Amino acid sequence: MQRLYRKRIVLGVGGGIAAYKSAELVRRLRDQGAEVRVVMTSGGREFITPLTLQALSGHPVHLDLLDPAAEAAMGHIELARWADLVLIAPATADLMARLAQGVANDLLTTVVLATNAPIALAPAMNQAMWADPATQANRQLLEQRGIRLFGPGSGSQACGDIGMGRMLEADELAHAAADCFDTGLLTGLHLLITAGPTQENIDPVRYITNHSSGKMGFALAEAAVEAGARVTLVSGPVFLPTPDRVQRIDVVSARDMLAACEAAMPCDLLIAAAAVADYRPEVVAPHKLKKDPTSGEGLLLQMVRNPDILATLAGREDRPFSVGFAAETENLLEYATRKLRDKNLDLIVANDVANPGIGFNSEENAVTVIDRQQRETRFSQASKGHIARQLIAFIADRYRQA
Repeated sequence: MQRLYRKRIVLGVGGGIAAYKSAELVRRLRDQGAEVRVVMTSGGREFITPLTLQALSGHPVHLDLLDPAAEAAMGHIELARWADLVLIAPATADLMARLAQGVANDLLTTVVLATNAPIALAPAMNQAMWADPATQANRQLLEQRGIRLFGPGSGSQACGDIGMGRMLEADELAHAAADCFDTGLLTGLHLLITAGPTQENIDPVRYITNHSSGKMGFALAEAAVEAGARVTLVSGPVFLPTPDRVQRIDVVSARDMLAACEAAMPCDLLIAAAAVADYRPEVVAPHKLKKDPTSGEGLLLQMVRNPDILATLAGREDRPFSVGFAAETENLLEYATRKLRDKNLDLIVANDVANPGIGFNSEENAVTVIDRQQRETRFSQASKGHIARQLIAFIADRYRQA
């Protein structure tokens, strides 16, 4: 179940006897490579201890809405941005009612209101409570808002009743959580994605590069696979594991990257997330350059332009639907719009790398997508994995409209 690999899951534990199953659920999610943060309600703590879930998740359990240990005591915002999925198991009748009404009177309900991540509930309650018209009305309202319900199942209950209301088992919930990341939006399509920096040699020892970590491009590759695409990822030098089911091609220089991309053509969609060096030294020294001990002057390098990978691929006769990235430190939207026009792109994703919270090497991002009609769509700050899935869904929709 590689779909859960490196996914960030906030597990909410409500106040029901089924909370004992949450311990096994944490184990199952982590076995599949997910990173889990647990949020408990006050009722949940009556059925299972935070220490148990801390030991199983490997992280402190979050309990309080205003946590002095959290950044600016705003732990709910941190968790909301961090999550790729918020899964509440067990979700009691009371929790469902509060969520349906938008009540935010504890940490868990506040995280649900604050997050942009998908939300799923695993209902667990007495069969009569589940069948009650109020609970069913809340269920319908939550589902209309896009919240997924996993279960409940049917069987014997702790109170002795038999019927609908049992929380699904941990294995079933882990599989259902994995299905949240399998959209099928790009089934049958070939995506070519570039990621990371390029390195342009000065001599056998030194090179020119940039701060790109490749995290955004790799997250996009992972999200594209989840959407059913066949993905070719052309990456500059980075220290990241290859996403499952992705064909990765490692390159060094801008010219290497262009050659690898041209060899991977044709494709249906191109997403150019790499931070490609615009220039390279005209001459690469065959040996390490030595400083002149008799001269106090610096080293002068003659630079020449690298090929424009994105413009080249977007200008082909068999051009794919082309999406570029504009990483800027000033005049973000102005420069991105110019790049969109000059390179003949269908969409451009603009991000402000001057902001350390969403710049190179950060774990989060916030972007604005601009289309040919200069319409702007903003995606607020969240983990790069979550932003990637939002972008893939947006790109898939625009591709189908093209």
